[in-house]
Amino acid sequence: MKLVTAIIKPFKLEAVKEALSAIEIEGMTVTEVKGFGRQKGHTEIYRGSEYTVDFLPKVKLEIAVAKDLVEKVVTTITKAAKTGKIGDGKIFITPLEDVIRIRTDEHGDAAV
Repeated sequence: MKLVTAIIKPFKLEAVKEALSAIEIEGMTVTEVKGFGRQKGHTEIYRGSEYTVDFLPKVKLEIAVAKDLVEKVVTTITKAAKTGKIGDGKIFITPLEDVIRIRTDEHGDAAV
């Protein structure tokens, strides 16, 4: 199993969720986060004063999937989240040792 973590623009969340549902990915965890990469934030003017916004709002998705579904999930997220502009986000794939469903004590793929 793998844990697919995607950091995307907030307005793309609904499109990504619908695209993942279409390929029968049923569960995910969504967290509102702030951060920056190459974008390095931006400057804004508020009440006549200029200030720097270092951390931009993003959405973090965490999806536990079977090994054979990783490429399909990554491709789906990439297509749904892409705008072609800087700051579209990143996808991280990490090994997942085990998953346990608390209600039934199921382990592994059955628990996902």
